[in-house]
Amino acid sequence: CYRDTMESDIPGYDGRMKRIGESSSCGRKKRYNADERNSVLKRQRGYDLDDNAVRSHLWKTSNPMTGFGLPNEPNVRRFRKLPDTVIGPPFFYYENVALTPKGVWETISRFLYDIEPEFVDSKYFSAAARKRGYIHNLPIDNRFQLQPIPPLTIQEALPYTRKWWPSWDPRKKLNCINTCCASARLTDRLRKIVSDSEGTPSYADQQIVLEQCRKWNLVWVGLHKLAPLEPDEIEPLLGFPKHHTRGGGVSRTERLRALGNSFQVDTVAYHLSVLKRMFPYGLNVLSLFSGIGGAEVALHRLGIPLKNVVSIEISEVSRNVLKNWWCETGQKGRLIEIANIEQLTSGKLESMMGAFGGFDLVIGGSPCNNLTGSNRVSRDGLEGKHSSLFYDYFRILDFVR
Repeated sequence: CYRDTMESDIPGYDGRMKRIGESSSCGRKKRYNADERNSVLKRQRGYDLDDNAVRSHLWKTSNPMTGFGLPNEPNVRRFRKLPDTVIGPPFFYYENVALTPKGVWETISRFLYDIEPEFVDSKYFSAAARKRGYIHNLPIDNRFQLQPIPPLTIQEALPYTRKWWPSWDPRKKLNCINTCCASARLTDRLRKIVSDSEGTPSYADQQIVLEQCRKWNLVWVGLHKLAPLEPDEIEPLLGFPKHHTRGGGVSRTERLRALGNSFQVDTVAYHLSVLKRMFPYGLNVLSLFSGIGGAEVALHRLGIPLKNVVSIEISEVSRNVLKNWWCETGQKGRLIEIANIEQLTSGKLESMMGAFGGFDLVIGGSPCNNLTGSNRVSRDGLEGKHSSLFYDYFRILDFVR
């Protein structure tokens, strides 16, 4: 878990540049408890997280998750009201899993200037579901989709499966892409269930097979044969170019983990598309928790030049993937990679902002390890070891703004 305290000699420093949730005494860093952090936020924003007036206005994930509008959907909501203080640049964009422990998105919204989250399921943009929440101050009018529009069903995305797909498997969409895959032992057990019934299992056996198919995103690859998705199949589903994560000493396990933690590029690009008219000559981007470069790929596919990109990513594998993509696509701008967020000090931020003329976009999604429903061990919300890095996103964004 990364820790950082901004220098106190910055002009106008009032304590906000310190990480919310930490203080230092005698060189040691102490973490605030929830009440102390709430007190800091109250001093900054003038209200308490537990105020009744605030609690009465909680954001709820919509169902279906269509956000503030979808392409070619005139009946979907297309309006929102931003607080006056966050209208206009610098723009920012924050992403995380939609289904979190109670109160998490309310807290995130309070720190990110009381902006209402936009909850979107990527099944409207691809053949795989991915329920995510986004908080940003981007305009929502005149958005457009990446072209060509990707396949929207499993059989369109993976046409070789059509020959083997049984009539009793009703799936048209894949579930959220995970960071791991099913074992060979499981797929062999499912094969035996189907083959022993000569291809038409009983209703009870069908439900057993379908449950595992949905859990692990298994697809039909042969007669009675199921298999997990390969990284080369997942990349297009998430909007990345084929072989984006392949080679360079990256193992299959590392590829699956990196892809499972990435943006869905088509969805994110739809939100970011409004920047193309505003920045025809390019963007300066601060990319926090960059992963394998979902934000950078989205902006590139939109045709927005990347002038300067400062990428913060702890994984060496992911940093190498982004660096290779940067070179392979012939980017003309400058890529600066920083290994972890602790190294992004106030002095370094000021220096880079002075050299670039500031950042046009701050984008990223902090780790979801302690937020996701699949974590049955340490689902501790924003107080968890990994997901508390959200406060670093806020610290840096608040300093940049």
